Amino acid sequence: MKRIILTGGGTAGHVTPNIALIPRLRELGYDIQYIGSYNGIEKDLIEPLGVPYHGISSGKLRRYFSMQNFTDPFRVIKGFSEARKLIKDLSPDVIFSKGGFVSVPVVLAGKRSKVPVIIHESDMTPGLANKISIPSAEKVCCNFPETLECLPQGKAVLTGSPIRQELLSGNKIAAMDLCGFAADKPVILVIGGSLGSVVVNDAVRKSLPRLLNDFQIVHLCGKGKMDNTLKDTKGYCQFEYIKNELRDIFALSDIVISRAGANAICELLALRKPNLLIPLSAKASRGDQILNARSFERQGFSMVLEEEDLSEDTLVDAVHNLYTNRGTFMDAMKHSGQQDSINTIISLIEEVSSGK
Repeated sequence: MKRIILTGGGTAGHVTPNIALIPRLRELGYDIQYIGSYNGIEKDLIEPLGVPYHGISSGKLRRYFSMQNFTDPFRVIKGFSEARKLIKDLSPDVIFSKGGFVSVPVVLAGKRSKVPVIIHESDMTPGLANKISIPSAEKVCCNFPETLECLPQGKAVLTGSPIRQELLSGNKIAAMDLCGFAADKPVILVIGGSLGSVVVNDAVRKSLPRLLNDFQIVHLCGKGKMDNTLKDTKGYCQFEYIKNELRDIFALSDIVISRAGANAICELLALRKPNLLIPLSAKASRGDQILNARSFERQGFSMVLEEEDLSEDTLVDAVHNLYTNRGTFMDAMKHSGQQDSINTIISLIEEVSSGK
């Protein structure tokens, strides 16, 4: 039996592609182990799947000043030591990393232990964690053709992002019952990312009086970001985060408002959901979501509304425009030639694990 270590965490986007690979890996008889942070979101997502979970120390490598910059390097060093011991004990044939800072010590320890490593980079340009990890990897998977130019020749493979197959089989009626919705109005799904977005949440809530005239809204607002004053608002249903019922809510949704994290938008593409992307501002990030969003806009998959231009008026206008023209976006997504990401990545895993 071959053994694989999956790693990645910090946000759901660094975990869900790993989750998408698990059923196929199990079919092939792999023993699957997961390394993440002690109490990150990845632990909550992985443990219910029956995959053995191993926590390590994790620190964030920031591009800006913070007092934690003086202490986190020691957490990373501790994490490297813990990862190396785990790798020695587990003796995996291959490591697959989805990124996030918890993955860095695991990838570096894998390289030191002579275990082949495959990395997946979701965004248009590699983030800091993957930039550190890439020299230790045998293969680097990516979602966008433009990304190939940023990666070492011979390592880069255009795979697309693994999509959880259960998302394709949702039950619309179950979602209507869950949300208490009627069948007389179309449904908007709002996704602010696994941690939620205060900016998107506030804009949507300010627009509710106008949007609810024509739509019903399911709002995934993030942990601790519920607004209890709105809990009895007809046609508006909010959740902090949702797991098993997400496929049903996708099935119910006519259009989606979302941040532009690469994994999230790849799911929207696979589901052919017309979407309005509100990428995280370059002031609060390295600008990767803006690049992701503009790529999808160029391909005809998405509308884009920059965070700096977000207001009640611009949001309401964009939503109505998107819904009116939803057929055009669905047609573009239908002809996108979405790649068979899971089998492509599994083939790479089989290839490098066989050569160990």
